[in-house]
Amino acid sequence: MNPVEQIVRGGQFLTSQIDQSAIFTPEDQTDEHRMMAKTARRFLEEAVYPERERLESGDYDLVESLMKQAGELGLLAHSIPESYGGLGLDKMSKGIVGEALGAGGGYSVAHNNHTCIASLPITYFGTKEQKAKYLPKLASGEYIGAYCLTEPDAGSDALAAKTTAVLDETGHHYVLNGTKIYITNASFSDTFIVYAKVDGEHFTAFIVEKGFEGLSVGPEEDKMGIKASSTCSVIMEDCKVPKENVLGEVGKGHHIALNVLNLGRFNLGAATTGAAKFSFGLGLSHIQERKQFGRSIAQFNGTKQKVAKMAAKLYASESVMYRTAGHVESVLRDVTDETSGRDVAKKMNEHSFESAMCKVFGSETLDEVVDEALQLHGGAGYIKEYPIEQAYRDARINRIFEGTNEINRLHIAGVILKKSASGELPLQKAVEEAHTHMHRPNEAPSLEQGVQLLKDLFFVCAGAAYSAFGQELQEEQETMMGLADLAIMAYAAESAVVRARKSGKTLHQDLATSYIERAGLEAGSVALMLASNLTTGDVRTETLASISSVQALLQYEQSVSRNRRIADAMLTSNTYLV
Repeated sequence: MNPVEQIVRGGQFLTSQIDQSAIFTPEDQTDEHRMMAKTARRFLEEAVYPERERLESGDYDLVESLMKQAGELGLLAHSIPESYGGLGLDKMSKGIVGEALGAGGGYSVAHNNHTCIASLPITYFGTKEQKAKYLPKLASGEYIGAYCLTEPDAGSDALAAKTTAVLDETGHHYVLNGTKIYITNASFSDTFIVYAKVDGEHFTAFIVEKGFEGLSVGPEEDKMGIKASSTCSVIMEDCKVPKENVLGEVGKGHHIALNVLNLGRFNLGAATTGAAKFSFGLGLSHIQERKQFGRSIAQFNGTKQKVAKMAAKLYASESVMYRTAGHVESVLRDVTDETSGRDVAKKMNEHSFESAMCKVFGSETLDEVVDEALQLHGGAGYIKEYPIEQAYRDARINRIFEGTNEINRLHIAGVILKKSASGELPLQKAVEEAHTHMHRPNEAPSLEQGVQLLKDLFFVCAGAAYSAFGQELQEEQETMMGLADLAIMAYAAESAVVRARKSGKTLHQDLATSYIERAGLEAGSVALMLASNLTTGDVRTETLASISSVQALLQYEQSVSRNRRIADAMLTSNTYLV
């Protein structure tokens, strides 16, 4: 059975054994998927890479031109239904294009912003008339879109927006007043998804066109990186928006804003995975060319250790992204024009915290990989002539937009608490079972048992947190973020192990094992910190000992030789190739 034909509930991975057949992996791609990836990579290599200098100089006419070229190739249309001029492809295709273009720096940001949060609000929440008017043009590149949520006093707390909308005396137009900041694609966009409070109270989404009276765009921000991406403020001064351009229902804009961001976070996980692969490849090429002490840097075992560590993290990140794509597709694949906005929002919210995991894990994998790849360049990595310098600057934004990683961590833990309180996740039973698992004899666990031990670390700490704080746990942000980290590592490890088992390849097994070893050390450290603060007396002593035992159990034999095998495989291909 196709993985996307099996619906997996959000968070189910924590407390249930999910059949491997329900988990999509990169190796499950169809010929159509591979063709889409090939098209996106060719576009990047032939149209975007050669223009690196002009793009870095902020040539937004060029960016707009490239977007239109992408539209001609169908690269803007993957998530728009065929009935509205799109290709109507699945979420795996969306991830594939996002990943392939992730190496495009600022252009990637402009492109992915357009195809995701700037277009999907209309795709999923627009009326038939709105879809017919805007989607064909957004699919072709005739129109470029922007998404306007952030304000000077409303960032992470998006619903605190101060932009207002008042129905005029004719009853035909809403008059919008307010300022949005840090808006991607602002300088050349044709449509803006703008959020405002009707009568200062009802949070609502609007489709605003660039030609509407009262709309203006501020100057370009001078950014650290992603310089090919236009970033400006958008100002509305008595901006007249036709009543028919209300998107969704008045007062229900939060359903659109927050749920579209769920897809944006998944999309960002895909883009950062692609950017990390690109940086990894730059590092590999440099160390094979650069010689010191009479041989290439790549031949030194210390270098190989770095390569293996990066490759294992990339393998886990890639596994997380494609798995999440499959889960999201399984709940959204049957959405039609007739599906109510309420039902669409519910479906989009189903995997909100797996999507947040994609964003956090992907962006932090990229940060680690690009940092190590630059390190492998030595002094050359600090010189603008080398692409890794730009990649390093471009990477930093990803932990900030689409919700900071801190906000996403709080969201992840918060959703788990909510699902536990509703009975959807049997947390108490899982906590009891976790204590039993962690008292097993000291024997080397299988990879699957290793994944379960990582989940057990989460449950033991979650149980201790409930006991310590009860209903106030939501306010204990240090604990909440620690619990999120444990959940993320368990999800990543399981995704990697399932993929390795499905592939049956030795290299996949090595990569999954290497990641679990690392996750064991890191999750153990987080769990020790949490348990040390959450427990006292004999319970504290016993819990800390159990966690330390798990940490040791998850260090498998022959790690050095395994990592050398991983590194040799990557160096032979001179790219991330599994």
